[in-house]
Amino acid sequence: MLERTESESRKLLRRLRDTLAIPGKGQDRLDSITHLIADSMGSEVCSIYLFRDPETLELCASEGLKPESVHQTRMKIGEGLVGRVAKTGLPVNAANAPSENGFRYMPETGEEIYSSFLGVPIQRVGEKLGVLVVQSKTARQFSEDEIYALEVVAMVLAEMTELGLFVGDVDGMRTLHKQPVMIRGGTGQEGAAVGRVWLHEARVVITNPVADDPLTEIDRIRAAVGQLRVSVDDLLAAESLHKEQKQVLEAYRMFAHSRGWLKRMEDDIARGLSAEAAVEKEQSATRARLEQVPDAYLRERLHDLDDLSNRLLRILTGQGKNTGAEMPENPVLIARNIGPAELLEYGRKLKGVVLEEGSVGSHAAIVARALAIPLVIHANRILTEALNGDPIIVDGDQGIVHLRPEETLARAFRDKIAMQAAAQQRYANLRDLSATSKCGTTTHLMMNAGLMTDLPSLESSGAEGVGLFRTELQFLIHNKMPKRAELAALYARVIDAAKGRRVAFRTLDIGSDKVLPYMKPQDEPNPAMGWRAIRVGLDKPGMLRMQLQALIRASKGRPLTVMFPLITEYREFVAARDVIMAELDRETAMGHPMPAKVEVGAMLETPSLAYAPKAFFELTDFVSIGGNDLKQFFFAADRENERVRRRYDTLNVSFLRFIDHIVARCAETNTPLSFCGEDAGRPVEALAFAARGLRTLSMRPASIGPIKSLLRHVDLTEVNAVINRAVLDGAQSVRAALMDFLSTKPE
Repeated sequence: MLERTESESRKLLRRLRDTLAIPGKGQDRLDSITHLIADSMGSEVCSIYLFRDPETLELCASEGLKPESVHQTRMKIGEGLVGRVAKTGLPVNAANAPSENGFRYMPETGEEIYSSFLGVPIQRVGEKLGVLVVQSKTARQFSEDEIYALEVVAMVLAEMTELGLFVGDVDGMRTLHKQPVMIRGGTGQEGAAVGRVWLHEARVVITNPVADDPLTEIDRIRAAVGQLRVSVDDLLAAESLHKEQKQVLEAYRMFAHSRGWLKRMEDDIARGLSAEAAVEKEQSATRARLEQVPDAYLRERLHDLDDLSNRLLRILTGQGKNTGAEMPENPVLIARNIGPAELLEYGRKLKGVVLEEGSVGSHAAIVARALAIPLVIHANRILTEALNGDPIIVDGDQGIVHLRPEETLARAFRDKIAMQAAAQQRYANLRDLSATSKCGTTTHLMMNAGLMTDLPSLESSGAEGVGLFRTELQFLIHNKMPKRAELAALYARVIDAAKGRRVAFRTLDIGSDKVLPYMKPQDEPNPAMGWRAIRVGLDKPGMLRMQLQALIRASKGRPLTVMFPLITEYREFVAARDVIMAELDRETAMGHPMPAKVEVGAMLETPSLAYAPKAFFELTDFVSIGGNDLKQFFFAADRENERVRRRYDTLNVSFLRFIDHIVARCAETNTPLSFCGEDAGRPVEALAFAARGLRTLSMRPASIGPIKSLLRHVDLTEVNAVINRAVLDGAQSVRAALMDFLSTKPE
């Protein structure tokens, strides 16, 4: 067997590179690779398993196993020893494989005569591409040197797979970056867009995984790490940093100055890898280890590691940001995740956004809704699949992304978008008309907003006012607390732009997934039900008082409407209301002009407030149902959890009965009631709410035209009768009954 010396390891990698460089079909390359590795490792078997789909591995080449088993043997991730390697991303080294827990015998391969098993993952920065296996008849443990050698070879194979040098031609396997791909994620913001990919951070492609001159590569890695360390130290020296930002950068510096990190990369280079490949190998290996750690804090360090490794790769290759690439027409932004300030910098030039991570309540989702652009979240593998300039379709309604779509599909989506634009033009004719149904009932349609750029939609959409102005965006997009004067000036511009229409300002709704950059994150097991919204405001009254002072000063003698988020009981509302009343007295004493009228309301987002004492409904000036949170708490279904958030129907009879209860409580005291949330902007849901007595709905501007058109074409007494009949018939949801009713109505 070949002795493991550095020069021989480099020799093996050069032979591997030369083999891959020979023209030929992908299968021929794979066969040559398995023969080369088996020969070099002194083993009877070498096999390459690649992912056919995210859950299935396929035997794509083998030296030693029965040839007829190639492309016939498949297994699920986690199944057998090969599946275990694929699932964990860690090597499996077994002297007696059949005795190992989880061993799966595959008789079609003829592997029963082989005892020893060594499997290592073929992966690239956490992306699992397959498994590389060697087996031998002799029962023995493979040495650390042999494991290392196989891992290095797997690393090179991963890079070659990424470059598409052999996967594309293998029977039944697809070619990366060429064929159409559909990725199913989650809806962050509804809507559809057709455009071209613009990567927020273009991924680094390594074209030279094997080094010819290790000394030169070691000099390159040392120089690049030195440059990285200087850049991190410079960031830390900035005077504008807050304590929490410094803590993050200190973690960066700890990684950047780690001698072990640099030493491991130098060892990888000595074994034959290029500087770039050594960075990725250590990134992948550390990722695999940290992903197995139960400590959530340590797992979070993956983000630090990834960021530093990517910075180092950009230094080494000159790829990534500032490469001179031009943003394409109709850009669709692709990113792992993105902060609100960065997304706002792109502004309305974007046609859509697709994130590998993200959540429906994340900063990015909030900004996407404010910009009225479709957003798909949890789009797994989109960064692996997409290249700058690729054609892309974003279906925010279904949470689906079509990358490099067939022309027939692209044409259908372009037609759909054109039809929507034409419909909006028709709705523009209704802009100055009221949403009065045939029975004479008028429903007031308001819009949601969070940015100054939203306010022109008041005129174009026909909204009667702003039912919800989210004030947290101004706090989220800055690295430090905004000043009172800045907020007062902004709020004044909002009131000016409304031109006398009512604007309901929601006080700061932070916590849960909306964490301010300059506030220490709270480690809570269930943040959606934790320290957030008005709870933060009452516990940190200085912040709440400052915001209320800004709102009072912004009014300049005009009406002011303020509502407090996540009020769960009567005493919380009393405490919050007392704060604004005290600030009104304080501002009066200081001689500042007072609002002409002050309305103080509460957002009903938990079932508990619906059962508050009558005194609450008498004291509050209005109630706004926060539909998104109320639904998640009513059904105990976390709206950040894709497994359950779509499981429950807003038009479920139980939820509608609860809405009926809220309507009745408010009617008892003549308290104005509105519904604010995504469901208010969906036609069937809006129809049901209006029929059950909700006279004000607040939604995104694009929904106002369709909702107004629908309400003007129906008799709400008929709609109510349809709902009641469905309930009496024992329906679990009234959706089907309403859809049948609408199908009989003319356009």
